[in-house]
Amino acid sequence: KKWHFKPTVKVGDKVQSGDIIGTVQETNAVLHKIMVPNNLGGTVKSIKEGDFTIDEAVAVLENNGKTMNVTMAVKWPVRIGRPYKRKLSPDILLTTGQRTIDTLFPIAKGGVAAVPGPFGSGKTVVQHQLAKWAAADIIVYIGCGERGNEMTDVLNEFPELKDPRTGNSLMERTVLIANTSDMPVAAREASIYTG
Repeated sequence: KKWHFKPTVKVGDKVQSGDIIGTVQETNAVLHKIMVPNNLGGTVKSIKEGDFTIDEAVAVLENNGKTMNVTMAVKWPVRIGRPYKRKLSPDILLTTGQRTIDTLFPIAKGGVAAVPGPFGSGKTVVQHQLAKWAAADIIVYIGCGERGNEMTDVLNEFPELKDPRTGNSLMERTVLIANTSDMPVAAREASIYTG
């Protein structure tokens, strides 16, 4: 599939690892920012707007006489953190739309939540409610060890649900990562790191 790439830098600009060089409008709700990959940097030698696959070069960087292609797909090692200029503390509450969670177990915007519990305790129901009603830009739903029919329910139900903020399909801002209960433990653990 080809995606329309719009550059945000120009030829001659100096960029480093983690800098945003362009954007791709994936859905009506998701604007994907294309970043300079890990351990790359230099001066932008060429960059162009147009339709590209994720493996085609959208920009060429030059550093010490060497040229490097930048594509829209970046492989980043799990154990190496993304570079940042300053770390923002999560001090704004995420409104989940669930009174019990908002009152007793508040979650910060940019924070992380886990829903542990035994079989049949309602973990999946809580995850569905959070995905549907939380005031978040993107929902990353990791079905780690879920039953296959529960993930099928999500795939069937979410496209029909309307996002209360945009009026569009909830799937436009949802990413599903599924590793069902019949998958090996290592694969299930990998799905958590993928999210």
